[in-house]
Amino acid sequence: MKITDVRITPVAVPDVPVLNVKGVHQPVFLRSIIEIDTDGGLTGLSETYGARRTLDGLRRAADALVGLDPFDLNGLARRVDAALPDAGGINAPTALADHKLIDVVYGAFEVALLDIQGKHLSRPVCDLLGGTLRDSIPFAGYLFFKFAKPAEQPGADLFGEVMTPDALVAQARRFVADHGFRSLKLKGGVLEPAQEVETMRKLQAAFPGLPLRIDPMGAWAPETAIALAQDLDGVLEYLEDPAPGMDGMAQVAARSPVPLATNLVVTELPHVFEAHRKGAVQIVLNDHHYWRGMTGAVRLGHVCGAAGMGVAMHSNSHLGISMAAMLHVAACTPGQTYDCDTHYPWVRDEVIAGGKFAFRDGRIPVPRGPGLGVKIDPDALARLAALYREQGVRDRDDTDEIRKYLPDFERRIPRW
Repeated sequence: MKITDVRITPVAVPDVPVLNVKGVHQPVFLRSIIEIDTDGGLTGLSETYGARRTLDGLRRAADALVGLDPFDLNGLARRVDAALPDAGGINAPTALADHKLIDVVYGAFEVALLDIQGKHLSRPVCDLLGGTLRDSIPFAGYLFFKFAKPAEQPGADLFGEVMTPDALVAQARRFVADHGFRSLKLKGGVLEPAQEVETMRKLQAAFPGLPLRIDPMGAWAPETAIALAQDLDGVLEYLEDPAPGMDGMAQVAARSPVPLATNLVVTELPHVFEAHRKGAVQIVLNDHHYWRGMTGAVRLGHVCGAAGMGVAMHSNSHLGISMAAMLHVAACTPGQTYDCDTHYPWVRDEVIAGGKFAFRDGRIPVPRGPGLGVKIDPDALARLAALYREQGVRDRDDTDEIRKYLPDFERRIPRW
């Protein structure tokens, strides 16, 4: 069996103006939908980032896959490395962390090849990753402060403006009622720290016993983060990226009664060893999009276990093909004892046949069909591809976007 063709379709998906320390989400988020055909009649699916650098890298490497055996993952790695000799990162300068282009491109293609393998063997991808450790995956409700969505932007708004602790608690009540989440995460770094502490305490009062976490994305200076961590002792399950940089995190960890997690300072395997040596974090957020594919994400779980670290799962704005891959990875990753992050409830569109995955009691079962267990809805794909062409957005820039709302916004990390 050999690869005969690689098709990459950029799509735009309506988003909502949720806030973070860098700014606000644009009217649409971007994804790349990948279809890899074989001479045996099988097609493998994948989904990854859709911004310019990733899309260019995917296109540059695509032709090199023709003729490859889909079971030859080492061959895939060699071909991607050879096609992208200048490598570099994928993220725009406004991002807080970067990811290697070769890791993201390899990971995107690996998902599709594993999908082909599973279809060829009539086995789900999780069986190819070592077998399931859990049959359904729990998720945390992901909460955001946000602006009301301007009427001229595509898609529906959710919740309207949410800029106070009480409005955020109301958002959480809706998410828990609709999806049954058993834990909650707040994207912080938006309001004054005292208001975000108030928000977490009000969430604790509204949902007694539910694990809570906050991610200010490095918005707090180490001394600020230490004081807030001590103030939130007994409230938080963990505190994610409170301060910028590995050394800043280590400074906070030395005096924090709350475990620290990260997806900003540990993004490659050598960082795990540095974080362990410095005592900077106790939990690493996994993500197959940049941890070198699904096999790399499962490998991270083993490495973190050896280092005595826990594993959670990072989320970005995504569709159902990525969600299927997340479910298979989470099913097989050792040490993943924390509920996964997910932006999925914020997305109203889908490219997979049959519509969106549904949460039940905050969980989604691992797909048991061959491969990833999902198929593309061609009409939905065509509609979102047309939106990509119409909108003209080609990169993500939360800082530029927020200046449409707040012209004097100044991007500062740390902010407080």
